[in-house]
Amino acid sequence: MTTALFASNDPTAQRHLEATLAVLADAGALRVEPPILQPADGFLDTVGEDIRKRLFLTQGIDGATLCLRPDFTIPVCRAHVESGRVEPIVYSYGGRVFRQRAGETGEFLQAGAELLGHEDRAQADAQCLSLTVKALAACGAVPDGIAVGDEDLFSALLDALGLAPTVRQRLRGAFGDRERLTSLADRLVSGAGTDGLTAHAGVLSALAGQDRQGAQALVEDLLSIAGIGTVAGRTPHEIAERFLDQADAARAGLDAQRRAILDAYLSISGPMPDAVDELGRFFGTLTLEHKLDADAFGRAVAEFRRRMDLIEAAGVDPRRLTFAAGFGRAIDYYTGFVFEIAAPDGSGRPLAGGGRYDALLTLLGANTPVPAVGFSVWIERLETTR
Repeated sequence: MTTALFASNDPTAQRHLEATLAVLADAGALRVEPPILQPADGFLDTVGEDIRKRLFLTQGIDGATLCLRPDFTIPVCRAHVESGRVEPIVYSYGGRVFRQRAGETGEFLQAGAELLGHEDRAQADAQCLSLTVKALAACGAVPDGIAVGDEDLFSALLDALGLAPTVRQRLRGAFGDRERLTSLADRLVSGAGTDGLTAHAGVLSALAGQDRQGAQALVEDLLSIAGIGTVAGRTPHEIAERFLDQADAARAGLDAQRRAILDAYLSISGPMPDAVDELGRFFGTLTLEHKLDADAFGRAVAEFRRRMDLIEAAGVDPRRLTFAAGFGRAIDYYTGFVFEIAAPDGSGRPLAGGGRYDALLTLLGANTPVPAVGFSVWIERLETTR
């Protein structure tokens, strides 16, 4: 079955788009319309593998790589950087975006907002979530539940565990994909494995902390020189991966105790008020039972609790929000609080979603960090709520 590239001009979808933009206009948002054809570098460098492989790419006559915009966040943020604005602002947008999608059109409507430059991050997060709920309500959609997560909490826990930078970076890179994160943690547990690789302490010590790509190429070359093709069914590439995982683990790695703490954290989930209480108890175990320096984690929990109170003050019942410690969204530029509302058709596809991305504008050329949070609504999926 072939999938059409272009979406139809559905009048109902257009009404939903206009209703969403009206909510944002009432909130004082400035409407912007970034060009459809965009420089591809910002997307290739920041969005993550899931979207990167679904871009529609082309090349300009000057050789520059271009793409049809796969979302609005990066174009809006790039335009903000180029404008030189420094005051806090809310931008709104609505229009077509382009991604290759199995079983769905490659062109579809999105609308949303980006809140840039607001120093009170918890307040901006609450406003962003409230605007999302109001936009859906204006389109006749009342979400059954809202999934939320917070990468700041996870990052603060990794700091408290005192992991080596390479180990910390790899675990954070897997955040949001529970299966991938669990598999990586299995490999990183210090001393794991029964294939004798841990006997090579000198090699592991030499590899620890080295550039991973270069070190992996070195290990694969050594295996090739030695004439080793496979060992216990593993390819040279897989063997090299295992060596490097254990090299990381040998240098302030993820030992059994740290792994147990990580697993305990990832098991925290439930309605937001209950989860906040559980996070507070977990913080107590870090400091009292495990004697860890977890001040950063404690501050992250306090900010999470304050955000919950601000969300309630903005008119959203926190018990409608379900927190999961391992929940993240499949876009690399997110850095903190994230949320997602699933379409009610049972597909698991998002109807709306968003989150905080404080590092993105610096990557796009801003001279100083710019606090940023935003959301988008998949307009055509609103039909599944009727």
